[in-house]
Amino acid sequence: KVFMNTLKYLQSNELLLDVDLWRLFANLEELNKISLNFVRNFFEIVKEHVRKSDSPMDFSSILRKFFQDNLCQTHQIYCLNYTSAVFYLENLKQREDFGIYLKQWCEQNKQCKRLHLPELLVAPLHRLTRYPLILNNIWKRSTDETEKGFIWSLKEKVEKSIRDLEGKVKWLDNFQKFRQLQEVIIWPQVWDRDKRFFVPECLKQSLRENSSENILSSANRLLLHEGRLTLAESTRLLDVYLFLFDDFLLITKIKHNKKKYGGSDTSLIPVCPSLTPELQSFIREGGFCTVLDQPIPLDRLILKNVDPIHITVFSLRNAFLIQHENRYCQCIAVFLLQAQTETAKKTWMSQIEMAISNYTTQHETKQSTTFCFPAESSET
Repeated sequence: KVFMNTLKYLQSNELLLDVDLWRLFANLEELNKISLNFVRNFFEIVKEHVRKSDSPMDFSSILRKFFQDNLCQTHQIYCLNYTSAVFYLENLKQREDFGIYLKQWCEQNKQCKRLHLPELLVAPLHRLTRYPLILNNIWKRSTDETEKGFIWSLKEKVEKSIRDLEGKVKWLDNFQKFRQLQEVIIWPQVWDRDKRFFVPECLKQSLRENSSENILSSANRLLLHEGRLTLAESTRLLDVYLFLFDDFLLITKIKHNKKKYGGSDTSLIPVCPSLTPELQSFIREGGFCTVLDQPIPLDRLILKNVDPIHITVFSLRNAFLIQHENRYCQCIAVFLLQAQTETAKKTWMSQIEMAISNYTTQHETKQSTTFCFPAESSET
């Protein structure tokens, strides 16, 4: 509330007007109000029992009122906004005026107890996970069987609500990550990527309409592993950044230009906190990744270890080979990659092997399910 009320005060004085209160704090005021009412009502029952020892501590009505109605729902709204709030906060912290607001106006306040805003924003998430513990303790001490049954069912309902919320938060986190990747991964047109392909200007527009960028718009796709490697070409070593998804591998060239393909400035893009620190730093510096070649489907990818003795002449170390085959088992591309360390190489190879294995297993299961129809009787 120190951070929220201070920001309100500054905005009332025409400062930080472009900072969105909702994006940062969501429904925090409503959550505080409902949580406080719950605590007050809860302890009123306890105090009444202490004052009149013969009065029973019946928590059923208060638990029904808060847990079946608005307490968990209000927490869910806040928690679903949390990842977005952290995303937004990380972007705002790059600004000098917002940094002054955080450090000089808020963090020095004694009420904050030297805690920073990210540490405080996560507190309601931790509180939500403690509610089942409260309900479990009440259930243990309850003597009425009807009340025990009600409290137990309520505890299970809250636990299910938390599990559902975790799934939604993971989905939102993945969605924001992929939305960021769409901003920084550039898909050049085929005639820009390979000069062998000639397309007259009058036909280019019709080909541009089939945009490859939509390949990263699926919310069901997962990013399994990523990182910087070196690609050995015939005359040079090229810095590349690889993205291993659960269905294909993407090899991109690292570009440090400030201007993105199309003219926008990548240094102004908010950086998703769930991306690797390396990629976050790279994006803040205005970098982007240009797709080097077409995505390599995992069922068309052949991974080979490279023995150091075979590449001594090229002064390469920690190298492995990725081969792209088409549906006719013909090799259409080969990439000789070098990791910074032997450990990094082993990690990459194990991640790719595991991804291929999982992909193959999933598709074999789907195919067997699709073609496994009930056998028809020979007499019909």
